[in-house]
Amino acid sequence: MLASISGNGWALIGAALAVALAGCGSAVGVGIAGQAASGVVTEDPDKFARVLIMQLLPDTQGIYGLLVSFIVLSKIGLLGGGMGDLEAGDGLMILAACLPIALAGLVSAIYQGRTSAAAIGIIAKKPDQFGRAMLFPAMVETYAILSLLISILAVTSL
Repeated sequence: MLASISGNGWALIGAALAVALAGCGSAVGVGIAGQAASGVVTEDPDKFARVLIMQLLPDTQGIYGLLVSFIVLSKIGLLGGGMGDLEAGDGLMILAACLPIALAGLVSAIYQGRTSAAAIGIIAKKPDQFGRAMLFPAMVETYAILSLLISILAVTSL
């Protein structure tokens, strides 16, 4: 059965995994942070803008997965209407190139959501510490950015 999957099929599986896994991680992370943000805004509506920024931080991994998927779809010609026939090995290499953002996006978004929730707790008690609180979830973002760069470099160099 796996032998019947074409190179284009493998590439599309890679694109789908990049979007789906990074997107699922972002949804979970944003949800975790949103629960914390909702509690803070209930007590003090004036903190809405600050906690919303913290809630949105885990959203970036889903965007990164989408970006890699667009690059893959463009590379295989699906977006331009002229999709060629990729060899299975080439499709598998594209799939492998999508895995860094798919997997790191999934995990980092969830942990960034947890870290954002903790940072929202800081803002609830000490609103003047917004800048410092933002550093904690931003550190998690570093690994999402690194995986994005690897996926982009790998896909575009194939």
